[in-house]
Formats: sequence, C-alpha cells, structure tokens
Amino acid sequence: MTIKAKLSLLISIIVTFILGLNISIYYYSSQSGLRDNAEQQMLTIAKQIGSSLDAAEKSKRYMEESLGEKLRAVALTAQAELDPRADRVSNEQLAALSRKLGVDHISLWKRTPDDIVVVKSSDPNELNLGSKTWDYWYTAFNQLFDLKDVAVPKGLTLPHYWSGPYQYATSDPTRINKWGNYYDGTTDYMINPYVNAQVFLDYENNVGTEALIRRLLQDNDDIIEIAGFDPEFFGKPEIVKIKKGVAVHNLDVRAVPFGQYLLNDGAADVELVKRAASSGEMTITKANIGDKNVMRSFVPIGGEKPLVVGISFDYGTIQASLNEQLWLYATISLGLVVVSWFASYVLSGFLIRPLRSILNNVNEMAGGKFGSPIEIRRRDELGLLSASVNAMADNLQSYMGRLRDSAEELRSTKEYLESFVTNTSDAIVVTDLDGRVIQANDAFESMFGWSLQEAMNRELRHVPEGYSAEYADIRERIMRGESVADFETVRERTDGRTIDVSITVSPIRSESGEVVAIAEICRNITARKQTEEVILRTEKLSVIGQLAAGVAHEIRNPLTTLRGFVQLNKQQGSLSDGYLDIMLSELDRINFIVSEFLVLAKPQVNKYEDIDVRHLLNDMISLLDSQASLTNVVFETSFGYDVPTIVGDSNQLKQVFLNIIKNSIEAMDQGGAIVIELEGEPSRDSVVLRFIDEGIGISDEDLARLGEPFFTRKASGNGLGLMVSQRIIANHKGTMSVSSKLGEGTCVEIRFPVAGAKTTAN
Repeated sequence: MTIKAKLSLLISIIVTFILGLNISIYYYSSQSGLRDNAEQQMLTIAKQIGSSLDAAEKSKRYMEESLGEKLRAVALTAQAELDPRADRVSNEQLAALSRKLGVDHISLWKRTPDDIVVVKSSDPNELNLGSKTWDYWYTAFNQLFDLKDVAVPKGLTLPHYWSGPYQYATSDPTRINKWGNYYDGTTDYMINPYVNAQVFLDYENNVGTEALIRRLLQDNDDIIEIAGFDPEFFGKPEIVKIKKGVAVHNLDVRAVPFGQYLLNDGAADVELVKRAASSGEMTITKANIGDKNVMRSFVPIGGEKPLVVGISFDYGTIQASLNEQLWLYATISLGLVVVSWFASYVLSGFLIRPLRSILNNVNEMAGGKFGSPIEIRRRDELGLLSASVNAMADNLQSYMGRLRDSAEELRSTKEYLESFVTNTSDAIVVTDLDGRVIQANDAFESMFGWSLQEAMNRELRHVPEGYSAEYADIRERIMRGESVADFETVRERTDGRTIDVSITVSPIRSESGEVVAIAEICRNITARKQTEEVILRTEKLSVIGQLAAGVAHEIRNPLTTLRGFVQLNKQQGSLSDGYLDIMLSELDRINFIVSEFLVLAKPQVNKYEDIDVRHLLNDMISLLDSQASLTNVVFETSFGYDVPTIVGDSNQLKQVFLNIIKNSIEAMDQGGAIVIELEGEPSRDSVVLRFIDEGIGISDEDLARLGEPFFTRKASGNGLGLMVSQRIIANHKGTMSVSSKLGEGTCVEIRFPVAGAKTTAN
C-alpha cells in the first residue's frame, strides 16, 4: 500500500475514531445519566417507604401499647372478681366475665414442674394448652411467675405484666390475637385476657406501607417490584409452626415483612441484602431474572428494627432508548467517514511529493553510503526533516567508529568477570527453580567435592539432615524476590563431612522481572568457627576459675552442718529422723552444686533440645547464691506463667547466664539486688529475659564498644565474656541489647524464638 493510500486511510481512521469516541462518550454519559436518575428514583421511593414504615410502626406501636394497657386493666379487674385459687374458678364464670369486660376470652395459666399450662378458660380450645415450646413467650411467663420484670425485648412490659406481640393463635390458627398476661403472686394462676387483633393487619394493608407500595407501583411503570427484607431472617430457613394441623408463619419472624418478592435471585439476593444492611449504604446490581433485564437496588432504612428495601427497575426501557439514539448517531457518523476518506486521499497527494527525495537518500544510507547529502530547498517541516537526515548521516558515520571501539572494550570486561568468577575462593552455584544446577565455578568443585559434570542438571544435595526446613524457608523467600546475605549454616560434602559456611543467596530475574533462577555464594568459615570454639572454651574456663571460690564456700556451709551432726551422733550415740533428713538435704545440696560445676567445667558436644529457661535460671541462681551473698547481693525473680520452651544447648546458655549474672554481681561492690525477669511474648513468638542490676552502670562511650574482643574495664578481665555470650545468643537465633546509666545500673535484655517458631534467615 502506498503512503498516499495509507495517509488517507489513517486520516479516515482518526475521523472514525473521533466519531466513535464521541458516540461512546454520548452513549455512556447518557446511560450513566439515565442510571443515576433511576437510582435517585429508587432512593426516593426507599425514603418514602422508610418514612411510611416509620409512621406506620409508630401508629401500630401506639395501638398495640394502648390495647396492651387495656388488657392489663381487664386483668386487674378480673383478678378482683375471681377467687385466688384456680380450682375454685369455673370456665363459665370466665366466659361471663369476658363478656362483661369486653374481651374475647380469658384464660388462667398455672405453672407445673415442667411446663406452664392453661387450667381454666372461657375458650374450650385453650384448655390444657402448654407453652413450653413457645420460645420467648415461655421465658416471659417464667419471669412473671418468678415475680421478675420481663426482660424479653418484644411486646409491652409493665409491673407484674407482659403483653406479647400480636400473633396467630395456637388454639385457632385462623385468628390473630393480642394477649395480656398478669401475675403478682396473690393468686396461684396467671390471668390471660386476649382480643382479636385483625385490625393490625387491616391497618398495614389499607393504610400503611402495603398501600403506599401499591400506589408507587401504579404511578411508576418502570418499577417492577418493591419488597422489604429483614436481614435477621432473610436467606434462612422459614420458621413455620404447625398449629392445629395448619402451617403458620409467625408474624414477628418474617423474612419479607412487606411488599412482594417474586424476582428471586437466590443466594445473590441474600448477599446483597446483608451487604446493604452491614454497610448502611445503597447496593445496586444488574441481573437477568427470567426474561427480564432489571436493575435492582437494596436500600437500608433505619428505625426500631433495621430493614432493607429492595426495588427492581426495568432496565430494558433505558436500554431501548439508548439503542435508538445509538443507531441515529452511527448512521450520521458513517456518512462523515466516507466524506473524510475522499478528502484525505486528494490532500495526501500534495503532501508526499517532497518525501521521495528524502526516501532515496535514506536508502543510500541503508546501503552504507553517508556522503550524499540532501539538497534543502524548503523552510517548512520537510526542509527540517531533510536537514535532520543529513545530520543523522554524519552522526551514524561517527557512531559506527565508536561502536567498534566499544565492542572491543566490552569483550575485555566480560573476560575480566569470567576470570573473577573462576578464580574466587568462594563457591558460586546457580540453580533453577527446581533446585537443579545450571552453573558453578571451580571453587564449588573444591569446596563440596562435586565436579561440574557430575552436578550439572542434577538436584543439588548439599543440605545435611535437619537443615531441610531452613533451606526450604530460604528458597521460599528468594521466590518472593527477597535476598539472604551472610547467613551462617552447615553444608555437606560428597564424602559426608559437614563444613560451616556463610551463604549469600539472591534471585536471578528475567527482563520481565520474574524470578527464573537462584544464585548461591558459599564461604567456608569452618576455621573461624573452630577459633570461636577455642575462645568459647577459654572464656568458660576463666569463668569456672572465678566460680571456684564461691563453690568452695557454698560446699563448706553444708559440710559444717554435717560435721556438727556427726559430732552430735558421736556424743549421743544416735540421731533422730529429723536430723538425718537435714543431713540428707545438705548432701543433696553438695551433690547439686558439684554436678552443676562439673557440667560447666567439662567439655560437652553441642546438643540442641527443648529447654525450659526457668530451670536453667534457677540452677544458675542456686550456683551463684553463695558468691552473691559474699558481697551482700540478693536475687529477685519475676517469672511469667506459661512461658514457652526454646530450642538450644543448655550448657552454652548456662555459660551466657553465668557471664551476665557474674558481671552484675561484680558491678555492685556495696551490695544490692539483681532482678531477673522472664516472660513470653506470643505476638512475636519469642521469650524475653531481663537481668537488671543496681551497679555502677556503663558510660555511653563504653556501651558502644560492648562485645569488642579484649575490651574490658576490669583489672582481671580478658574482654571475651560478652563477645562469647553474643556469639552463643546469635547461634540460637536470638538477640541481646544492653541499656545502662552511670550510677543507676544496667539492664541486659535477651530475646529467643520459642520452640517451633519460624525463624528468618538474615
């Protein structure tokens, strides 16, 4: 296709697009306007119904309360004329009294051990009627018989009196009655006068909300249906009671209290009613129900009982009007497109003539000839285009030379990077998302023992047993786009030996940003770990040496007691059981102190297990209590309830607690208290320990240097205790922080993850 044809076609397409855009804007704006009008109309109708319903409810409540008060007056009058014992009252006497007092009937209810039943009534159908299955009615009856105010939220409550809402009668389900119930303890029965309440339904149908809905449907042809929904019962199985063999829908548990609900959309309607009721805002939806395309709104209305008004609008009338306008605009636009195509075709012929010379010159440049500039004769945009083409030819000629130089430089940089990866002492391996090796360097072969040919395209199995969950967690983080740097762990060689490594793991992304592979850099830190272990043991021996005097003093006390009892036994010839128990207790004390001292003193293999920190702290307090007593230091503990266990090496943790408590004792030359707090933090899956002393404190300058090897202010210290403690805590995935003020004391806070908590690699 020629440029002339393309240009004319492009102009026609632009015109078509503009006209189509104009039609679309008109269509959707008109549709939006009509829909907004329909929504406003439905909202207005809902407000009318809400106002009508509010007025109707007030009128109905007034009528119910008036009738309820009248029934109470009837009950009081009847009580005055009847014998206080039900067995002395006849049914005929109740019938005569009903006619005299202007009520339909009067029944007398009496409480039995398992029910409340009618024992006398002017209506024979009421006799022996029980109320145990009447839900809140039975509750109200029991409260009356207990001489309590009725707490049921339905109906009218007065002293010694309750009148329930009007309802279908159990004895005659064709009647709707209003009952009053009075009991003040002066009779052995409850007085129950009642009258026909059909007037309430007649009021709703002829004057109230139902009449308003009929008028609204007559005046608005576009409104198909109006119904009221009770969110408490709508969508739930209907509550139907069988009374005298007749299925009766209780009037106070209706899912649709007013209007007609014929356009049933099932679960969708239930969800929309709940959404409108919970949000307090109108909810609108469109649906095809049967052969009707309707727009439905669900509007919450307030009042004593929140309801939702559902209004269905015939959306077909809106669509028909829009389609008619759309057809008219489309016909006019089609004619304009045809005219624009002819006009653009003629205009394009005049515009493309200067382009031919530019095209010929560009073809020469495409063939590598940059020495034939275009002759410029015009000052318009085409002249500027010709000048730009000439400048482009000069720049391309210069750029081609620089490009050749850049290619040589890039080749040199690539060779340098390949040399770095090949010769670095850190193992570098790249795996795909399934864990198969796709690239590795020479250091990987020497560190793990696999040759690249053996490992290529195979799943890398260098994670020892017990570290699989940790490895899976790291890969899961990488898949989310995160990185893991300098994480210390253990890896396994082909010969089965394990090595300590520090790993850095990063995702490799495609151009679209998707993670396509995982790069892992491993550094062998086995030698460093061994050095740390030597330092740990050295510090441990130092602490044990300092403890020796305190342990000796602690053992001397029970030995003195034992020696005294032995001398007493030598003099008396025998000792009582009480003395023997004391001697056994002192021997157990010596055995405990020596055992703890030996556990700390002898080297042991690290063994990680579930640990109750309270037990470790109690052991350390018992071990150091004698040494603390020498400087008038006392221990105060505050252990929380249900503190979870942690996973760790008890021997190493004892060394941490020993170092910290010993530092606190040494910081209080004049004596004082060491407070040890232990609590669990469920929100952070951690256990927190705090060691708080009243010592000389630490300056801000020294506080910043805590943990540096060989840094100490003690004359006999080596400056390794805190560094070793920090390393042990870090190996247990914990953290330690120190806060202090000179002259006030120091607080050391340690936080460990609880057993079973998911730790995060850093």
